[in-house]
Amino acid sequence: MSTNLFSLEGRTALVTGSSRGLGRAMAEGLAAAGAAVVLNGSDQGRLSAAVAEMRAAGYSVHEARFDVTDETAVVAAFERFDAEGIEIDILVNNAGIQLRKPMVELATDEWRKVIEANLTSAFVIGREAAKRMIPRGRGKIVNIGSLTSELARATVAPYTVAKGGIKMLTRAMTAEWAGHGIQANAIGPGYMLTDMNQALVDNPTFDAWVKGRTPSRRWGKPDELIGTVVYLASPASNYVNGQIVYVDGGMLAVL
Repeated sequence: MSTNLFSLEGRTALVTGSSRGLGRAMAEGLAAAGAAVVLNGSDQGRLSAAVAEMRAAGYSVHEARFDVTDETAVVAAFERFDAEGIEIDILVNNAGIQLRKPMVELATDEWRKVIEANLTSAFVIGREAAKRMIPRGRGKIVNIGSLTSELARATVAPYTVAKGGIKMLTRAMTAEWAGHGIQANAIGPGYMLTDMNQALVDNPTFDAWVKGRTPSRRWGKPDELIGTVVYLASPASNYVNGQIVYVDGGMLAVL
């Protein structure tokens, strides 16, 4: 019984930004739990390589190349899913970008680019997924937030605003869609060993700060998000809605 609660057999999961990093790790975790997965990215070479590797590992994998900030491409992708009989039961809104610059030096276009990639894309893709989930009376949406969904840090203002918005977008989704059998929740990763953070990992001062500030005294690993994303994508979380779970080694729990 307890094992069945976490089974994703017969479900299909779309994970945006899943050709590498956190998205790839979560996609593999969902596939290992039994889901067919749709990998997404905008770099064709990297995406096709990820699809081939996961298929070679025995997983059921579809490929969907589109830019999450291109609304026309997003709508077209869901129309292709419809035409091919692919029902997205689980959506993980993971795609995003980072930009480090003091606010007084930040151009409005740079601000918009980060907001579009990290927040607006989650709304647009979530909307298209929900349009299909609502008639079926079920669905799981997992938005990927950040420590900056709660706390600010200098030089990453648009990212902070976007990830704060992810927390409230998740609650807005709950307010409108929970009555249709959809659970919308979020994950807030701590400082993780990813390509996006490599420059920080390589900075001795910042590396020491992360390890000193985190009670676990280390950076997180991408595969340490798997348990949480499988839980939020599975029947085990059917009465969990509008929550954000921080997977951060305890960082937000202490001063």
